[in-house]
Amino acid sequence: GDTAGCTFCRTSPEERCSTCHQRHQFNPAVARKSEQCKTCHWGKDHRDWEAYDISIHGTVYQVNKWDPTQFDMSKKLADADYVGPTCQYCHMRGGHHNVQRLSTVYTSMGMSNADRGAPLWKEKRDTWVSVCDDCHSPRFARENLQAMDEACKDAGLKYTETFKVAENLMLDGMGEPMPKDLAPDWSGQH
Repeated sequence: GDTAGCTFCRTSPEERCSTCHQRHQFNPAVARKSEQCKTCHWGKDHRDWEAYDISIHGTVYQVNKWDPTQFDMSKKLADADYVGPTCQYCHMRGGHHNVQRLSTVYTSMGMSNADRGAPLWKEKRDTWVSVCDDCHSPRFARENLQAMDEACKDAGLKYTETFKVAENLMLDGMGEPMPKDLAPDWSGQH
């Protein structure tokens, strides 16, 4: 099931219009709404929708999305003047169909300690800042990128500390796993 789900979404969106445009309602205005991205980009394996939805941008979208003066989805994306960004506004800048990943070096766990100043990442990070400075100042975008870097660095240290504690418990013979009949599964259910 997981493989089939990934294959369904991962077939090139440029080749499968129905990835973003609903088959039975092929309406560009519908495809411009962030909820279209939620179809694939949510859940326990990649929480993109959840991250957007609870962010300030997602909150602005959720509060104002019904007001056509704030989010006029009938306008082409290149002409849109939204009160806050949708997924498409940033990841499909200018209304093109080449969805931009906009990587900032973070891993799915958010713990990468890669050299973020390396030339390999400079262009990607500069692109990220340029997207943000469509609405914010370049200084604002760079400061936020730096804050994310620091948060990931701190989280990486905590992640490493946690594994060291677990390793020490195992070495001391105190890391007995919970019996399978009492252990919750990875989604938190018993």
